Amino acid sequence: MVGTSKTVMLNPAPSPRATKRFCLVLVKPSHYDDDGYVIQWLRSTIPSNTLAALYGLARDCAQRHVLGDDVEIEIHPFDETNTRIRPKRLARMIEGAGAGMVMFVGVQSNQFPHTLDLAKPLLARGIQVAIGGFHVSGTMSMLGGNDPDLHRAKAMGISLFAGEAEGRLEQVLQDAFAKTLKPLYNFMADLPGIEGMPIPLISSVRAARTVGHVTSFDAGRGCPFQCSFCTIINVQGRKSRRRSPDDVEQIIRENVAQGLRSFFITDDNFARNKDWEVILDRIIHLREVAKLKLSFIIQVDTLCHKLPNFIEKCAAAGVRRVFIGLENINPDSLAGAHKRQNKITEYRKMLLAWKAAKIITYAGYITGFPNDTVESIRRDVEIVKKELPVDILEFFFLTPLPGSEDHQKLVNAGVEIDADLNRYDLNHVCAPHPKMSRAEWERAYLTAWETYYTMEHMETVLRRLVAKKGRANNALVLITWFMSSIHLEKVHPLESGLFRLKFRRDRRPGLPREAIWKFYPKYWVESVTKMAKLITLYSRLRRLYKRIKADPKRFKYMDVALTPVTDHDVDDLEMFHTPSAPAFIAQEHRRQHAHEHAAA
Repeated sequence: MVGTSKTVMLNPAPSPRATKRFCLVLVKPSHYDDDGYVIQWLRSTIPSNTLAALYGLARDCAQRHVLGDDVEIEIHPFDETNTRIRPKRLARMIEGAGAGMVMFVGVQSNQFPHTLDLAKPLLARGIQVAIGGFHVSGTMSMLGGNDPDLHRAKAMGISLFAGEAEGRLEQVLQDAFAKTLKPLYNFMADLPGIEGMPIPLISSVRAARTVGHVTSFDAGRGCPFQCSFCTIINVQGRKSRRRSPDDVEQIIRENVAQGLRSFFITDDNFARNKDWEVILDRIIHLREVAKLKLSFIIQVDTLCHKLPNFIEKCAAAGVRRVFIGLENINPDSLAGAHKRQNKITEYRKMLLAWKAAKIITYAGYITGFPNDTVESIRRDVEIVKKELPVDILEFFFLTPLPGSEDHQKLVNAGVEIDADLNRYDLNHVCAPHPKMSRAEWERAYLTAWETYYTMEHMETVLRRLVAKKGRANNALVLITWFMSSIHLEKVHPLESGLFRLKFRRDRRPGLPREAIWKFYPKYWVESVTKMAKLITLYSRLRRLYKRIKADPKRFKYMDVALTPVTDHDVDDLEMFHTPSAPAFIAQEHRRQHAHEHAAA
């Protein structure tokens, strides 16, 4: 539930001359599940970096007294994935202060409809509301803001913010204090530098609502690649903008001071941050000299292993998990999505390098490229299981996210796509497929999860980790998380958490409110049943892990995926014999010969 007693512990002390109050409420919204209930947990899994960034910027504005020395700015950050949001309570907080506003931050396309539902009762009480995030920014970037839901938000009287808030939040706060908020703040043509800017920060009380007390920060923004399904490149740009090593150290030290030591570095591709090495060196120094116990999760591309010392320094800096955009093993699918940096000939080298560094890999895999079929997806997942030493694999629908090139092309071509933004969560079919019906695509997607996450293959994953002396115990938790999300909670693991919360009154407008006598017994029976199944699943995996650890030959385990890469791979492995692979390999050989000839 929304509260105020502990959420402002990082707020700056009020000015002794402060006689007025401005209440700034920052909300990172969730979205509805298929039954119309908000996806919410006792403990969520993924921290919101946007919420941390906006809190840091707002705290800086408060410290500089941007509304005047006589005005105290109170800041209340809430992440709806782990906190119930009650608009009436937010309104009372602002009314009690005498001035203020609610900012919905980091709002993705799938969260936009629910955000408008939260905004409606606030607006009815005269509360000023602004919405920013990827949907607003992406739609402004690719469609010039021509979007039905943005038009609806404007008609409601909501102020929209496109772009990034560094150096701009002050203006919004001043306009809100004067009750002159503009309908649109559009900074998409002027992306700010972030070096030396106020740091992302969230209180330990907020971080405690995530599993593992994880917090986040971005060391840089922007990605140089051109993937057609990506929104990052059209919202944050293709040019690298970076925080300095001093900035990163300040972020780490301020979080450690409040007991937070686990970080998710949210750069879409940390390996393409031009300062990756000096940042890692600084973190290594903090670990080895300052003796700070730190751990990190990062996101990288499939060519990062070619950067000298990158993986080795990641290990030394305390990187425990790495997310890799594998996306597919079919070269024509990758080329069609402009993801030419993904070369299937490098996949095994890259994954084996992370395995040698004892860092857990989890990779994204997209279903629904034009040549995909139910059978081809099942076949490809079986190939991945056998030939690639990836630990955790997560599947997505190829989704035309607003802000992506794919979405822009479909809209401009007049192709009928799903009108309900709530479904644009990468976990639903939102556009037609040339070879599969909606039902077939949905079956292929579920088949991919079921094919990968079998007990037999999880034993293989754990055996590989134990054989390479990796963090198999940590992987055990991740495997449980991913398997339970899909099979028990019916949500994507990235939207999952610990113990699902549901509130009878928090159902999507237009759907019937269930009777008390029906809702609560059903909810508690579901909850108890899910927890029992979760405990059973974890116990089975734990017994499996203990059996592997007790095996005297555990360090001698070997399979196809763990074998060193050789020139014979292209002849021996199935991944190089899918329909489009031979042409790609021939092309790569021509490029290699041309490069060698030029070098000679």
